[in-house]
Amino acid sequence: MKGQNPKQGSTKWPIFALNDIKSSARYSLVGGPFGSNLTTRDYVEEGVPVIRGTNLPDECPFLDNEFVYVRDEKADQLAPNAAGRGDLVFTQRGTLGQVGLIPESAQYDRYVISQSQMKLTVDPNKAHAPFVYYFFRHPTTVETIKNRAITSGVPHINLGILKAITLPLPNLDTQRRIASILSAYDDLIENNTRRIALLEQSARHLYDEWFVRLQFPGHERTRIVNGVPAGWELKTIGDICTEVRDTASPEDLEPETPYIGLEHMPRRSISLSEWSTAQTVTSSKHRYMAGEILFGKIRPYFHKVGLAFTDGVASSDAIVIRPNAHELRALVLMTTSSDRFVAEAAQTMREGSKMPRADWKLMTKYPIALPKQDLLENFTETVFAITDQLRNLCFQNQKMRAARDMLLPRLMSGEIAA
Repeated sequence: MKGQNPKQGSTKWPIFALNDIKSSARYSLVGGPFGSNLTTRDYVEEGVPVIRGTNLPDECPFLDNEFVYVRDEKADQLAPNAAGRGDLVFTQRGTLGQVGLIPESAQYDRYVISQSQMKLTVDPNKAHAPFVYYFFRHPTTVETIKNRAITSGVPHINLGILKAITLPLPNLDTQRRIASILSAYDDLIENNTRRIALLEQSARHLYDEWFVRLQFPGHERTRIVNGVPAGWELKTIGDICTEVRDTASPEDLEPETPYIGLEHMPRRSISLSEWSTAQTVTSSKHRYMAGEILFGKIRPYFHKVGLAFTDGVASSDAIVIRPNAHELRALVLMTTSSDRFVAEAAQTMREGSKMPRADWKLMTKYPIALPKQDLLENFTETVFAITDQLRNLCFQNQKMRAARDMLLPRLMSGEIAA
């Protein structure tokens, strides 16, 4: 990096401030739009996507969906806050330490960052953007960001804090090799994540065909009586499952017990594959067992419903649902995670509450048609085959993340040669 006078760090690599590696192009290191320049009133159904914290997940460099949008004219006005392929995006307020990298394969030509994000375009002659991304994924870097946060009001950082963060930079070839090693894990994780999404989609499609559209095997020969196929029983959710309230205090839990909070529960996914441990727990939680269903009752329209793959404890803001029989597990899972059930649960919220909660007592009245035993067993067997694959893929992803995260600091420090 000709013309730079970097400090020499504890590694063999020179140290540079983030501001030193930005592109010379205008607006290469910027914050999000100012206040009223971008509000919810500007959001439309389609157009130029707005990058928010939800697009910067832990499990992959960038989530290229679940956007809100602005019109092209609005995006033109927000040109200084634009981002594109190869850019890094950092969270300014909210989940501090979040970072994302817009891939070269991104589906949009341009994006706009939200008020809570900041963007960096790296000078490719000075640094390799994926290497910089992985540096900011390093636990020490995340801790540095949190320690430098301004704590008045909502904890946040600003552009000045971000610019001053320093990073060690080997030569570009070494940067590329390090990023390539780490991205290989992310590519495998992303591939598994796509498979998970397809499997979940197939389970939902099967449920909709059989229990919503009533296109189950043999439907052509089955009469519908009062909206229910002949031989089926009209039940309620409360008839086939139970809310479990087995409370556990922090002192009663082993430190490594899995803990699932609402923050670990993905939206619109039946796979609960993320958790922390009970050593982070400071209040009473609800025990759950593998095979039970967790339903996020805070703002239920967030659609956080999924199947637990391990025994553990859950946030008291999640309803633990236990099917009354083994053969009912698939039907309970697919019903309680369906769009229709979640919409009904949202209708049970109390008005005027700051943290609206779904009411389980009202949710239990949700009607469901219980099929004949042979159809129920067929459905259960098919969905179980899918959830077994989901479990295996989720555990594979956990192992790959652990391997990647173990390698990351050793590669970044130069301890392991790339």
